[in-house]
Amino acid sequence: MSQALHPMLNIAIKAARAAGAIINRASLDLDRLQVNTKAPNDFVTEVDHAAEAAIIDVLLGAYPGHGILAEESGSTRGARDSEYVWIIDPLDGTTNFIHGLPTYAVSIGLSFRGQMQQAVVYDPARNDLFYATKGRGAFLNDKRLRVSKRTRIADALIGTGFPFRKADDFGHYLKMFETVMKSCAGMRRPGAAALDLCYVAAGWYDGFFETGLSPWDVAAGSLLVTEAGGLVGNFTGEADFLHRREVVAGSPKIYGQLVQMLAPYSTVAAAEGATPAA
Repeated sequence: MSQALHPMLNIAIKAARAAGAIINRASLDLDRLQVNTKAPNDFVTEVDHAAEAAIIDVLLGAYPGHGILAEESGSTRGARDSEYVWIIDPLDGTTNFIHGLPTYAVSIGLSFRGQMQQAVVYDPARNDLFYATKGRGAFLNDKRLRVSKRTRIADALIGTGFPFRKADDFGHYLKMFETVMKSCAGMRRPGAAALDLCYVAAGWYDGFFETGLSPWDVAAGSLLVTEAGGLVGNFTGEADFLHRREVVAGSPKIYGQLVQMLAPYSTVAAAEGATPAA
């Protein structure tokens, strides 16, 4: 990599590559994979656990005083009171991985006082490394990323993720899906939100939206989008999305048009009723 990287970003890249090596090894022999079900259609494998442990070992080896928020182990490791928190999804796209569909990624973000500072999303099947440091731009391998220049939703390719848990409101989502699908040039659903956000940063998608996401799905990807000149928010267009289970991202003009369409479907607005966000 030509430009000097932030030391914390270098550690995150080392951790992501360690996890990627575990994932790639396991992908060669999927028949031996132990798959457990957290909930219907929500899977976890020993690869998720091994990759997560490898990531946390690298991060805490370098920064033992930092906090951890990870998909499988929560905050059981790391410091409880640190202003630095690593937000980790060791294998985003587990269902794809189990089936041998090569669309999955390792996602590692570092937040400081609630603001994302460092981000790595590593696609081990393609050996693609997306990374960003706040204020220093977003990159894929050595190439600077920029969101797309398209300005009309009618010309836009929009990424999404389908709800998959039994408790999800499919009817609510289908109305949203129909609204956007009728307005745009095409929709895609590869199945790993961390990569979807990277695709917005790279300009491969013009926009993206999904409901039901957790912080580790979007923490790193959101910084990649903003560092590539895009916008990320909840369905009503506010910056409060990390813990809100709804996210919309895009180039600025497409983002604005998506927010207009999605605002009526915002669960944040519905849940708050007359109480504005703090």
